[in-house]
Amino acid sequence: MTKSELVAELASAHPQLAAQDIERIVNIIFREIAATLAAGGRVELRGFGAFTVREREARQGRNPRTGEVVDVPAKRVPFFKAGKELREKINEKGSAAQKREGRKEAAPKRRGTVKRTGS
Repeated sequence: MTKSELVAELASAHPQLAAQDIERIVNIIFREIAATLAAGGRVELRGFGAFTVREREARQGRNPRTGEVVDVPAKRVPFFKAGKELREKINEKGSAAQKREGRKEAAPKRRGTVKRTGS
């Protein structure tokens, strides 16, 4: 779901509110979360999860095209840990995504595959 889809869904669920007001509220929430994380803080939404910042140490990596060793500087990255209620909702039997797929269990996601075009 994109931000514009979120705003549209909220607007249809709450017709008494103007779409511009809903968009403004969503933008304020995202801006405050980003500002708190940029300041090194933590944002916890009970039942949903917590956003934090993690430190990544400097390391040596490789350029995938040339194989050349490159220095990757230390950096801070955002991290999200899902709350217990969200994890339970995602894993409950008969979730909406599983019903849409018409399966009892969702198919596992494939990792490490890259589509390459051209070349």
